[in-house]
Amino acid sequence: MPSHSSKNLSMVYFQDFVLEGFEGGLETQALLFAVFLALYMVTLLGNLLMIIVITLDARLHSPMYFFLKNLSFVDLCYSSFIAPKALANFFSSSKVITFAGCATQLLFFSLLGTTECFLLGVMAYDRFMAICNPLRYPITMCQSACTRLVLGAYCGGCFNSVVQTSFTFHLPFCSSNRINHFFCDVPPLLKLSCGDTAINELLLFGICGLIIVGVTIVILISYGYITVTILRMRSGAGRRKIFSTCGSHMTAVTLFFGTLFVMYAQPGAIESMEQGKVVSVFYTLVIPMLNPLIYSLRNKDVKEALWRLGQKPMAL
Repeated sequence: MPSHSSKNLSMVYFQDFVLEGFEGGLETQALLFAVFLALYMVTLLGNLLMIIVITLDARLHSPMYFFLKNLSFVDLCYSSFIAPKALANFFSSSKVITFAGCATQLLFFSLLGTTECFLLGVMAYDRFMAICNPLRYPITMCQSACTRLVLGAYCGGCFNSVVQTSFTFHLPFCSSNRINHFFCDVPPLLKLSCGDTAINELLLFGICGLIIVGVTIVILISYGYITVTILRMRSGAGRRKIFSTCGSHMTAVTLFFGTLFVMYAQPGAIESMEQGKVVSVFYTLVIPMLNPLIYSLRNKDVKEALWRLGQKPMAL
């Protein structure tokens, strides 16, 4: 463990971190392990099923389901960078994660989380174009345009993750190596630094706040126009179908952005690590688990595709 001394200042620089996770005895840890495992398994199965169904069913080869498939892929990877390590640590005595491992986890967590934000915004724009400009929709949301939008979402995620990770891991961690969380995230890491974290906090609240607020505005404007268009419709069946599709998306958006706002878009969030752990469970495990359920249970096309997929083995 390298150390540095200068006059009255003695600092120890750590090469490993310890993820403290949740407090509690063996029974509590066993219960949390079971909950995390169940959430993660449902997340894996649900999102894999969505990807398979959308890929195999030609009737779902449309922009909306192209974006939904990418959302399922992001959710799948998102949880997989958090849950396995958290599960292993419930019964581990050391709970150690290397400096490089922690940086890698933060990098991909930030990348995928930010990408999901942008994807939800893109999905709102897609619904706006489909409902409010149906004649221009096939041209505006052609395959190349959809691909560019998804790549743009990933690029935005990459930018935020590189900035947050590089600035965070340029800080000196010398006060302690015990992270008061179940994965590597910016707020608990800033707590461990013995350097000035003002710029890091500004970047965290500035960039994340801008992304969350900016995408939220896009979603609200899109759904404002959609609501006006729906109210002008004379067909009751058409209204119900649109409300069902858009309702699924708005449910997912509200859950995801609500938890992100509590954690990253308000200055007081960084002071409450215990609250942060609970909130983090929602956006790293609960919401990725709920997304495929929300989009499948409330979407007639997906339910029919699932039924057709289930009929294929019987036909064989």
